[in-house]
Amino acid sequence: LNSLPITLLKIDKSFVGGMEQREENRKLVHAMINLAHNLHLEVVAEGVETPEQLELLRGFGCDQVQGYLISRPLPLAELVEYLTFGASQQSLVEAI
Repeated sequence: LNSLPITLLKIDKSFVGGMEQREENRKLVHAMINLAHNLHLEVVAEGVETPEQLELLRGFGCDQVQGYLISRPLPLAELVEYLTFGASQQSLVEAI
């Protein structure tokens, strides 16, 4: 991995999806994140669908997440609106 021209390691949703039920998946995801960070790579986990998965990944030091918990896939116009207004509205909703 260290000799390849990459800067990001993406963890497949099949590993993330099983973290809550399987200790082996939790350990594997944690190990992948540690390995990537030791190689100075950023880590993105895909397929995050529950707050519990997000908390585990935060605890493991995962750099980025993507999945339905954050947002469904959006057409470009809706993505721009979400990035412009969605984050501030999301913060408002969480504050309430």
